[in-house]
Amino acid sequence: MISILIPTYNFNTLPLVEELHKQVVLENIDFEIIVCDDASPINEITAVNSKINQLSNCRFERNETNLGRGQNRNLLVSKAQYEWVLLMDCDMYPKSKNFIKIYLKSLLKKDKKAIFGGLIYFDEKPKDDEVLRWIFGKNREEIPLKKRLSNPYHYTLISNILIQREILLAHPFDSEIYHYGYEDIVLILDLKKHHIPITHIENPAFHLNLEKSAVFLEKFHYSLQNLKQIIDKKIIHPEDTTLTKTYVKIEQLKLVGFATFLFKIFKKTFTKNLLSKNPSIFLFDLYRLGYFCQLNHR
Repeated sequence: MISILIPTYNFNTLPLVEELHKQVVLENIDFEIIVCDDASPINEITAVNSKINQLSNCRFERNETNLGRGQNRNLLVSKAQYEWVLLMDCDMYPKSKNFIKIYLKSLLKKDKKAIFGGLIYFDEKPKDDEVLRWIFGKNREEIPLKKRLSNPYHYTLISNILIQREILLAHPFDSEIYHYGYEDIVLILDLKKHHIPITHIENPAFHLNLEKSAVFLEKFHYSLQNLKQIIDKKIIHPEDTTLTKTYVKIEQLKLVGFATFLFKIFKKTFTKNLLSKNPSIFLFDLYRLGYFCQLNHR
């Protein structure tokens, strides 16, 4: 009935699988859990993840070459055998002991195509050098159900979503997107384009992996470079994201050069704040916009 698919890379995924396995066994349904490592180094984490194979209807596999986030998920979907697919990121963990039960109950209502349970972060502030990821997650990913319902496509993430396998086969992650960032938004926009409804429910999972602020900031550089390529290739329209929509307005006013100039002047000041123990989400938004202007400035 359900295939739980978890892409991973150099991350201990065993605790997540053990919890999901415990819950789904209690429901007495047909299931499988497949974890696919995207060619991370073979080390002690690989050895731990290999223990997944000891659980019933579970298997851990490892790609010989790195496929990228989207293609690794596509590979998992191609291996799945059941009608419903639960996509979860490896660094997630269910909030509820009835996590699987809640998803299964939501399927009793007819005409469901995709169901997003939500994403949350622990309230306790993390280490000083990990606060930026936490602040961003709290403000931009941990969205209350009422607000998510107001704009279902905009507030959907693919890190905790139950979706029909046939939909993912018909609308796979874009094969042109290999590098980090925005592959999930491209998929969601494709579902929106084809009028595939996304139901939102209250069934969140915790995001566990808080990267160092410096690492997170650098990953955002890569994601914005990826966003520029996605826009340039016309895979999505500039009006499809808040950041690029704002950039278009700056471009129309012929202020991209000026915005880039200001970004270069204030970049060190922004960075100092963002890597501090009290980063500003507003400054992070300005930083991202300024960096995107710099990428596009000729």
